[in-house]
Amino acid sequence: MATNIPYEVVAFSDRRLKPLIYIYNFPGLTRRTKLKGNVLLDYTLLSFSYCGTYLATYSSLPEFELALWNWESNVILCKKSQPGVDVSQMSFNPMNWHQLCLSSPSTVTVWTIERSNQEHYFKAKSVKLPLEDGSFFDETSVIFPTSMPKDPIYGPVLPLSALAGLVNEEAETFRPKDDLYPMLHPTVHCWTPTSDLYVGCEEGHLLMINGDTLKVTVLNKMEEEESIDRRNLISPVTMVYQKEGVFASGIDGFIYSFIIKDLNYKIEDFLEIEEPVEHLMFSPSYKMLLIQTDKGSVYIYTFGEEPNLDKVLDACDGKFQAVDFITPGTKHFMTLTHSGEVCVWWMEECACASRIYLNNPTTTLACSPSSLSAAVGTVDGSVHFLDVHDVESPKAIHKAFLSESSISHLTYDQRGLYLLVGTSAGNIFVMNARPSSLFQILGFTEVGKDILQISTVSLLEKERVKVLVLYPHPEAGRSRLETFTLPRTLPEVPTTFADERGRLRDEFIHKNLYEMEHTLSSAVLEFQSNRIYGFCDQVPYICSYLLPKKEHSGVYVLKPFQKVQSKHYGPGTLHLSSHGLWVITIAKCGILCVRDVFTLETFARCRSHSHQGHGIQSMRISMDGQSILVNGKDDGTLVCLKWKRFGGNSAADILEYFQQLSNYLSSTMEEENDYLSKQIVPIDVEHDSEHAVSQNKSSIDSSQEELYVADNVKEIPWIQQKMQEAIKKEVKLFSQKRKEIKTRIRALAKTILDMMEENEQVDDIAKLDQYEFGLDLEELERLHDENEEEVAKMRKDVEMHNLAKSYLAEIIKEECWNSMVVKGRALKCFHIPYVVENFPMKERTAEEQEELKRVLQQKKTEAECLKLRKEIVEVQSAAALVKKHHEEDDDEEEEEENKPVKDTNLPNYLLGSLSTDFGADISLLSSQLELHSREEKVNQIILLKDIIHKVKTVFNQEFDAAYKQKESEVARVKERNIRIKEIIRDLDLDETVWEPEFDDCEKPERTFVVASDEIKAHKHIKPWQKAKAELTATREMERWLQTRSTDTRRRALMDMMGGVLEVKKEDILKMAIPQPAFMAKPDAVWTEEERKQFKDYEKKVKELNEERDKYRKSLETELKKLQNSIQESTQNFDDHLKKLFEKRVKAEMVVNQSQASEAIRKAREELDMCKEHYDNLLAEDKVLDRSFKKEFSEIPSHQVDILYKLFKRRPRIHKQKPHSDTASIVPFGERPGSAKLNKEHLAQLMKAMDELDNITNMPEGLDPLVWDHFCITRRAKVENEQKVKQKAAGLVEMAAFLRRRVEDDERVQQDIERVFHELVLLQDEKVRFQLDLMVQILLKQGQVELENFQLILEYSDAILINKNIIEDLNSVIRTQGQKKVASMMESKDVHKGIFQIEWEHKKMEMEMEDLNQKAWDIQMLFFSRDRQKYLNEPHYETLIAIQIGIMEQTIDVLDKTHKKNVDNCKRLLKKLEKFSNQKDIANHALCCSLREELVAVSERQGICNAMGSKLTCEKIAKERYENMIQQQKLANISKQQAAQISILQAEVERLRMKTFPALVQM
Repeated sequence: MATNIPYEVVAFSDRRLKPLIYIYNFPGLTRRTKLKGNVLLDYTLLSFSYCGTYLATYSSLPEFELALWNWESNVILCKKSQPGVDVSQMSFNPMNWHQLCLSSPSTVTVWTIERSNQEHYFKAKSVKLPLEDGSFFDETSVIFPTSMPKDPIYGPVLPLSALAGLVNEEAETFRPKDDLYPMLHPTVHCWTPTSDLYVGCEEGHLLMINGDTLKVTVLNKMEEEESIDRRNLISPVTMVYQKEGVFASGIDGFIYSFIIKDLNYKIEDFLEIEEPVEHLMFSPSYKMLLIQTDKGSVYIYTFGEEPNLDKVLDACDGKFQAVDFITPGTKHFMTLTHSGEVCVWWMEECACASRIYLNNPTTTLACSPSSLSAAVGTVDGSVHFLDVHDVESPKAIHKAFLSESSISHLTYDQRGLYLLVGTSAGNIFVMNARPSSLFQILGFTEVGKDILQISTVSLLEKERVKVLVLYPHPEAGRSRLETFTLPRTLPEVPTTFADERGRLRDEFIHKNLYEMEHTLSSAVLEFQSNRIYGFCDQVPYICSYLLPKKEHSGVYVLKPFQKVQSKHYGPGTLHLSSHGLWVITIAKCGILCVRDVFTLETFARCRSHSHQGHGIQSMRISMDGQSILVNGKDDGTLVCLKWKRFGGNSAADILEYFQQLSNYLSSTMEEENDYLSKQIVPIDVEHDSEHAVSQNKSSIDSSQEELYVADNVKEIPWIQQKMQEAIKKEVKLFSQKRKEIKTRIRALAKTILDMMEENEQVDDIAKLDQYEFGLDLEELERLHDENEEEVAKMRKDVEMHNLAKSYLAEIIKEECWNSMVVKGRALKCFHIPYVVENFPMKERTAEEQEELKRVLQQKKTEAECLKLRKEIVEVQSAAALVKKHHEEDDDEEEEEENKPVKDTNLPNYLLGSLSTDFGADISLLSSQLELHSREEKVNQIILLKDIIHKVKTVFNQEFDAAYKQKESEVARVKERNIRIKEIIRDLDLDETVWEPEFDDCEKPERTFVVASDEIKAHKHIKPWQKAKAELTATREMERWLQTRSTDTRRRALMDMMGGVLEVKKEDILKMAIPQPAFMAKPDAVWTEEERKQFKDYEKKVKELNEERDKYRKSLETELKKLQNSIQESTQNFDDHLKKLFEKRVKAEMVVNQSQASEAIRKAREELDMCKEHYDNLLAEDKVLDRSFKKEFSEIPSHQVDILYKLFKRRPRIHKQKPHSDTASIVPFGERPGSAKLNKEHLAQLMKAMDELDNITNMPEGLDPLVWDHFCITRRAKVENEQKVKQKAAGLVEMAAFLRRRVEDDERVQQDIERVFHELVLLQDEKVRFQLDLMVQILLKQGQVELENFQLILEYSDAILINKNIIEDLNSVIRTQGQKKVASMMESKDVHKGIFQIEWEHKKMEMEMEDLNQKAWDIQMLFFSRDRQKYLNEPHYETLIAIQIGIMEQTIDVLDKTHKKNVDNCKRLLKKLEKFSNQKDIANHALCCSLREELVAVSERQGICNAMGSKLTCEKIAKERYENMIQQQKLANISKQQAAQISILQAEVERLRMKTFPALVQM
C-alpha cells in the first residue's frame, strides 16, 4: 500500500493472478482509477512520488520488474526487469522525484528517472557497500597488466585466473576464496532534505550515501560511558527522518532516536512499545508519529509540551485459530490465537471486552452449552478450562494434562454433558463437561491417527450421546468412520465402562467401524442417527450414507445413498445447526452455503473470504441460528454473518428448538454458574481487560509464583498415570513370575555372549553378522519393516522428484525445442575459436500472418492511392496548361527544372537501414517523424517484425548451407583419415590423427539422448540376466572353437603362403628374405656355390631395401598430401565461417537497428522540434508585445501609455507561508511543486487576472469595448508567457537528457579505447617476454640433515667466535650475493641485447637481399607514363582524388546539360507540335481556297482562250519591261542612300568621341 499527500489518494493491489492496482481518494474512499499491468502474480512494493503523478511499482517472481506509472492517465511510462533480485524497500526522493532508491538485504540501488519530452528512461547505479566490519575493500584489476607489479627478476606476474586456466567471462569474474569478503546487509533506508541516504544495516552500522556521487560514509557511533543497561540495536526494521537525525526501531519493541552531527551519531531511547515495531511514519505536519507493530496494532505519538501515546487499533496476537459463541450465542463470542491469547468480544459492537493470555501455543477452542465455561486445547496435550460468566474478567479455573500429543479437536455434545477431546495420536478422551465435577476424565478410546472431525448427536428426549469420528486410512486410500455411544449414566459409574488403563470398553460403548470407497474431508451424523453426510475430498460432491440397522463386526463398507454437487472447490467441512435441520458447508474457495438436511439444496449462500487466503478455516453457528461466525485461514479476518430476512418455517423450527433447549439447560446452567462463582479459584494466567488503564501486563501474583515453582516439576499426563498405576498392580500380582523370567533371561544372555565371542574367532566366511544374534524376532521384523518403509518412501520421493524434473524438461522441450521451426544451434570453426549461432525462430501464428497481410494490403492501397492522386494532379495541371498561354507553360517548366531531384543511388547505410543487404524491402516503412497516430505506430511495428523475420530467415539459409558444408567436410576428413591411419600403421609412426567431431552445441538434439558412456553408475544386473549372459558367452566360445578346428583350408594357407594368395604392395615393408642355412657357418668353410648364393641373397636384400625406401617415400608423400589437403579444405571452411560470422554480426546490427533507434539521434530530433516550438512561442510573445500599440492606435496616445503599463502589470500571488512552529518541525521544508500545484498556480493566476480585468481598474475616459478588448489581449499575453515558461523548462530538461546521453556515449568510447590500449600493452608484454630467452632461477639455501651418530659431541678443539663476526661475514656474503645477482642481471641484459642485435642483423641481411631483388625487379620493370606519374608525384592520391572530383563534377554538369537539352528539346517539340497544328489548320483553309481559285482559273482560262493569246503575250511583255526599269531606278536610289548613311554614321562617331577626354590628337 502507498499514500500520496498532495493528491490525497491511496494505492493498493489485490492478491490474485494478474493483479490490479486500485487508487482511491482518501478519506472519501471513492475509486479514482484502476491500473492494469502485465504482472502475473503479485506487486510487492508501491510508492508515490511526492511532487508528481508518478507511481513506482515492483513485482516479485517471475518478472522482478520495476515500473513507473502515470496513474492519472493509466500509462506505464517505463519499466525495467532485474531477474532474481528481491527488493525489501522502495522510496522516492522527497526533494527530487527523478531519484528512486531500492534496497534489498544485499544491495542498495539508486535509480535515476530521466525524461525527454514524453519519454521516460530508467538508469540504475549500485552502491558499493563496505565490509561487515565497516571498512572498505579496494579491488584491483586482475586482468590487465597495468594494475600488476612488474618484477624484472621473477618475470611476468600472471593473474590468478590465468594460473587457474580460465578464459572468457570466467577469467573476468573469477575471485579466489581468500578475496571474497562478506559485505554489510542493509535492512532499511530513508532520504534526507539534502538528497542523501541514511541506511541501517543488520550488523548495526549506520551509513550515509551521497545521492549524487553514491559515496558511502560509515557514521561513527558515540558510546556513553555512564550507559550500563544499553540495548544494542542490531537490525533496524524501519526508519524515518527527523530534523536532528532519524527515528529507528528494531525487534526489541523500542524506538530509538539517532542524533546525527557531522559524521558521528548518538543513540537515545525515545519510546517503549513492548512489541516489535514494523513501520513508522510522520504526519505531514510532523506533529504526530504513526507506529505500527508486527501484530497489527497502531499507535499515534503526539509531540508537544506534554507528549501523548494513543492506541488507535488494538490487534490480536496473530491469526485467529478458532472461534465459538458463549452460550446462548446472542451477546458474546470468543476467539483464540496460536500464541494462547483468548479474547471475549461483544457481538453488536464487534469490540473486545476482555482478553486472557495462556502463555502456551494453542490449537482449538470450544464453549460449553451447559455452563458459562470454555475449553482450550494446547499443543502440549493440555486442556485449559476458563470461567467466562463475567465476560469482562475471564479466569482460568482448571487444567487437565491428558497426553503428550497435541489437542486437535474439542467438541461438546448438544446438551453439554460430555467434552470429547481428540489428539493427534488418535485418542479420544471423554470428560465430564460440568464444572461441578471438576471436569472429571471418564476414559478414552482409540481411533486412527490424524482425526479430521468429531460429530455428536445428543437429543433432549434421549438418554445417550451418539459420537461419530472421521479419520483417514492412507494405506487403502480411503476414509474410515467409527461410531460409539456414551450413556448418560457414565459419570456415575466410570470404572464400570473403563478398564484399569482408562480405556473405554468397546462392548459397553457399542463401537462400530465403517469404511468409505473414497476419501472424505468432513462427516457429520444426522440427528436421527441413521444417516451420515460426507464432504468428498477429491471430487466436488456431498454424499449421504445410510447406516445399517443391524449390528455388525469388522469393517462395514458404506456406499453413497444420495449425491449432490457441492459447487465448492477444494476440501470442505460440514456442520449441523443446533436443531439439526440445516447443513452448513464451508470450503477453501471462501464460500459458505446453508443447505436443507433432507435435499441438500442450498437456500443461502455467502462469499465471506477469498480463495487467495485459502478460504475458511472454521465456522460456528449460534443456538438460535441468527448469527454465524466465519474465520479465515490465512487472511487473519473474522466475519460475523446475520440474516437479512429471518422468518418462515425454517426460522420457526430453530427458534422453537432453541426455546426448548434453553428451558432444558436453564436449571443446569444456574447450578453450574453458581458453582463457578463460588467454588473455583483461578490458576496462573496473564489477565488483561479493557478496563485496565495501564498498557503493561499485570505482574505475577503469589498464586502464579507457586504455580511457576510447581511447573518446574515434571508433570505426567493422565494417560501415563493410569498406565503406571496398572503396571504397578500387575507387577505386584506377578512378582514371582517376573523373577523367574529375569533369571532365565540372564542365563540366555550369557549364552549369547559366549556365542558372540566364539563367533569373533572363526574365519570371515563362517562368521555371522551382528544382527543374527538378536533374539527379539518381533523387533527385528519391526526394524526390517521400518527400513522397507523408509526405502519405499525414498523411492517414492525419488520417483516424484524425477517426475517433476521430467515434467519440467517436457515443458522446456516443448517451449524451446518442439515449438521452434528453426532449432537453435551453433557452428564452430576447425582451427580458430569462432562460433556462429543461427537465429532460433518460432512459427508464425495465423493471427500474426493475417495481421501482416492486412498491413501489407493497407500499405499497398495507400501507395496506389498516392500514385493515383499524383496522376490526377498531373492530368489537371496538363489540362490547365493547355488552356493557358504558352508563355505560362514555359515559366512552369522552368520552375519544375529548379525542383531538386531525389538521389536514390546512395548506399544502404546512408538510407537509414542495412536490412536491404539481406533482401528486405523497406519501401513500405514510414519515417519516424511521420508516425503520428497509434495505428500507424502499430503498423510500423508489424512491418519491422516482418523485416526482422526476413533477415533472420535469409541468414538461417546461409547458416544451413554452411552447416551442410561442414558435414561434408567432416565426412571427407574422416574418409581421408582412414587412409592416413593405414599409412601411419605401415610406416610405424607415433602420430595422432586429428578427428573432427561435432560439439553438443552444433548438434543440440544429442541432449535428448543419453549415451551409455554418460552413465557413471554401474548397471544393476539381475542374477538370472547374469547367468544367461554367461551361458551365451560359453556357447559362443564353443562355436568359435568348433569352427576353428574344422577350418583346414585356412590353416594350410597360413602354413604355406603366410595366409595370403598374392603379395600386395602394402606388405613390402613387412617382407623379409630368409637367410640361407649355410650362413650359420664361418665364412672360411663356405663353398663356391654357397658364396654365389650369398651374393644373390645380398642382391635380393639390396633390391628389397630399395623397394622399401621407394615405397616409404611414396607413403610419406601421400601422407603429406592428404594432410595438406585436409588442412587446406578446413582452412577454407574456416574462412567462409569467418565471413558468415561477420554477416551474423551485421544481421544482429540490422535486428537491433530495426528494434530500437539510436537514443542520441532521437533526442536531438526531439530537442530540435521542441526548440523550434519554443522559438515560435517566443516569437508570438514578442509579436504580442510589439503589436500592442498598433491594436490600440485609434485611441489617444496618453491612454495607450496607460494601457501599456497595465499590459505589463502582473498580479501578485501570495504564497501560503507555513506556521512558524510547523516550519521548525518539518525537516524537508518547501518541496518542488507538482503538476497539480502548477495547475493550481495557473488557476490562481487566472483568478487574479479576473480581479485586474474588473471594470473598476479601467482608466477614466476609456471606452468599455476597448477595455474588454484590452483584457482579452492581456490575458492572451499572460497565457502565452506561461506556455513559454513551461516550454523553456521542458527544453532545459531535454537538453540535459541529450547531454547525459552524449556523455554516456563518450564514456563508452573511452572504455573501448582503454580496452584497446590494454590489449596493445598485453601484446607488447607478450612480445617482450617471448624475446627474453634467459630465465633467472633463484634457489633457496639448502639445509643438510645429519644422522644422530654423526653429531659432534666433543668440543675440546673448538674455537669460540664472537657472534658479530659471523653476522658481519653474513652481511658481506649477502652484499656480494646481491652484487652477483646484479651482475647476472646485467649479463642477462647484455646477452639479451646480443641476441636481439644478432636477430636484427639477420633481419637486416634478409631485408638487404629483398631490397636487392626488388631493385633488380625495378630495373627490369616496364614503366608507363601513368606509373612514372605515380612515382614522381608526391601527392598522387590527392591528385587522383581531385581528378575524380573534377570528373564527377564534369559528369554532373554533363548530366545536367543533357537533362536541360532534353527538356529544351521536349519544349521545342511541344512548340513544333503546336505550330504543326496551326499549319495543318492553315493548310486546310488553303485547300479550301485552292479549290475556289482553281474554278476561277478555269473560268479565266476559258475567257483567254476566247479572246486570243496574242494580245495577252504583248501585254505581259510590256508590263515586265516596265517593271524591270522601275526596279533598276529603285536600286540606284538605294545605293545613294546607303552612301549618305555611312557618311552620317562616321560624323556621329566623330562627334561622340569628341565629348570624351582623349590622349591623342583629333
